[in-house]
Amino acid sequence: MQQKNRVILIHGLHQTAWIMRPLAKTLQAAGFDTHQYGYRSMRDGIKTNSSRLNSWLEANHHPDQPIDLIGHSLGGLIIRDFVNEYPKWQIGRCVTLGTPHNGSISGDYIWRLAPAIIGKSYEQALDGTVAPLPKNISLGVIAGNRPHGVGQIFLQYHNRKLRKADVETPSEKLAHDGTVYIEETKLEAATDHIIMSVSHTGMLVNKEVAKQAMYFLQNGQFKRG
Repeated sequence: MQQKNRVILIHGLHQTAWIMRPLAKTLQAAGFDTHQYGYRSMRDGIKTNSSRLNSWLEANHHPDQPIDLIGHSLGGLIIRDFVNEYPKWQIGRCVTLGTPHNGSISGDYIWRLAPAIIGKSYEQALDGTVAPLPKNISLGVIAGNRPHGVGQIFLQYHNRKLRKADVETPSEKLAHDGTVYIEETKLEAATDHIIMSVSHTGMLVNKEVAKQAMYFLQNGQFKRG
């Protein structure tokens, strides 16, 4: 049997590596070798965190073995920066979960009101200026549409502003997972995109999300039908 790639799991803002444990256990049960990469999401910027991931791989991973990457929220933006900055690694496939690829409106509100809450994660990441996705990278994007989470306070306010300014705003443009708009997760260069009935944090413990992530890693597309 062909050996599966090592899967690097990268958490989001205000989280630690342990939050990726449920997903890691599901992957391990299916025969994947996993590593939960922990980083300082507020104290250090995206460049520092992707550099440290590179250093960890240099110390712990053979460059001839391909790696897959799964990132939640901000973690998906670290993947974007990492694969752009360190092309020496053999990247199999990547999956992002609730990642604001086009910038985060809720993050923008927080940045303007209380920048210390999101620290250095805003610049070159949540502000929408992260590195473009290289053409050779296969990326699957999972978005949620259950609006439960602390970010919904800002998104509800933003939706009201949109409705007042433009009554023709389609409802799908207002859909979000409680922190990130579905529209913010869409990336033209991505290989596939799927919307699931999960919230921003809930997707980390959802079995169907785990199955879809694994299916993409194995097949290069999400399972439909």
